[in-house]
Amino acid sequence: MREKSVSIRDKLPAVAVLCLCILLWAVISASGLVPSYMLPSPRDVILAFIHDFPTLMQHAAVSLQEAVYGLLAGVLLAFVISALMDRFALLEKALMPLLVVTQTIPTIAIAPLLVLWLGFGMAPKITLVVITTFFPIAIGLLDGYKGVDPDAINLMRSMQASRVQIFMHVKFPAALPHFFSGLRVSASYAVVGAVISEWLGGFEGLGVYMTRVKKAYAFDKMFAVILLIVIVSLLLMAVVDLLKQITMPWTRLQKERKSS
Repeated sequence: MREKSVSIRDKLPAVAVLCLCILLWAVISASGLVPSYMLPSPRDVILAFIHDFPTLMQHAAVSLQEAVYGLLAGVLLAFVISALMDRFALLEKALMPLLVVTQTIPTIAIAPLLVLWLGFGMAPKITLVVITTFFPIAIGLLDGYKGVDPDAINLMRSMQASRVQIFMHVKFPAALPHFFSGLRVSASYAVVGAVISEWLGGFEGLGVYMTRVKKAYAFDKMFAVILLIVIVSLLLMAVVDLLKQITMPWTRLQKERKSS
């Protein structure tokens, strides 16, 4: 009970700020300072969300599928790259600059090329999500591997443990907090990456829907799509937090001890 009350109290400031922003938005819309076709009121956005809910869900299912597939592929790619870079120092020196360069290129510039090379199907969307999401996870894992206590590794070596055993029993468990931190960031990027790629070519998805309603100047529906993207991104981050609690139950116990 006490844990729930502490959790609610910690979330109150964020809820208060969110309510204040919505109230300010409603006041500006009602005052007429900004034309309604440029800034629809919260009420208009909610009505558009409810009215187009079936269509939004249909497009959201496609975008979510692209985001999840891309995120899973990004996790696998990050795991392989980080493990190889941890094992071979020369490979880390060779690949790290390239990985950094991939993150300096705007996704909006990569998307047209991917559509040109891979067509208008799901492949370019998933590829862009992979490019967007693998870097935070790879860097987090690599930092976790390098932050392992050397004494723990020496102890495993003294017990004749192989490199694989040292990796599985020492390095990877130590890197889990870094992994979930990177995964949480990547989960929020995944949906955005899928939507950006859909802007430039496709038949279904929230990005395609946004392009259509923008051309029709239906900005209430545009805001409704933005609201849905926020909700989906928050749900993905909540799933990551749930996986973290399942995989690392000791973190919850540590929080309970600190709160008590």
